[in-house]
Amino acid sequence: SSSTSSIQQDTTHFGFQKVPVGDKEKLVKTVFDSVAGKYDVMNDLMSGGLHRLWKDDFVSSAGLPAVLRAQGGGKDIRLLDVAGGTGDIAFRLMKTALGVDAGARLPAITVFDINAEMLKVGRARAEEEVFPTQAPVRACMEWVEGNAEALPFPDDTFDLYTIAFGLRNVTRRAQALAEARRVLKRGGRFMCLEFSHVSLPLVKDAYDLYSFQIIPRMGQAVTGDAEAYRYLVESIR
Repeated sequence: SSSTSSIQQDTTHFGFQKVPVGDKEKLVKTVFDSVAGKYDVMNDLMSGGLHRLWKDDFVSSAGLPAVLRAQGGGKDIRLLDVAGGTGDIAFRLMKTALGVDAGARLPAITVFDINAEMLKVGRARAEEEVFPTQAPVRACMEWVEGNAEALPFPDDTFDLYTIAFGLRNVTRRAQALAEARRVLKRGGRFMCLEFSHVSLPLVKDAYDLYSFQIIPRMGQAVTGDAEAYRYLVESIR
């Protein structure tokens, strides 16, 4: 019926739950407000440090050195990391740029996230941990709060758009992807890092046990919030 269709159109997934479309953004914000301070520690614990290798490979695949060398004598390079929160991808991009003798200025990197607490952690990491003595490097990074579905940037602004482990938290993914295309320059690159499904039965059983039984308990012990990590596990599916 039309009423059933309307209900279906107005709901979306929040983990394994179905929630009103208008509620998801607030619910996701609550999750990341809760975990922001321990987000990086928990990533290490949950993945056994593997997330670092995944992110290293992801950034390596972006081909940033070639882009910088190609533009060594000319225009500025602008990079956008969406759902960039605590800065893991942005810091890797900047370190990659610092290792390139391109004869040009460093790229401008915008770290964009819907959650102010995550950005606060990222900015603090830049100042205290990653680039504490490199103010000119930090000056090339900006931290912007906003929604991936409505990017506050002009068309054709960025050479590279990255989003790592963030697309699944977006309410209207098609809209976010359309925005990515809009803000990328002609010939710019879009890169997304996400989890895939486990297909091998025995591996899947072990993965499910770890995901649903161990990770929420780990989250409770480290952050005091098992429910936030239950959502994060469910959102991967």
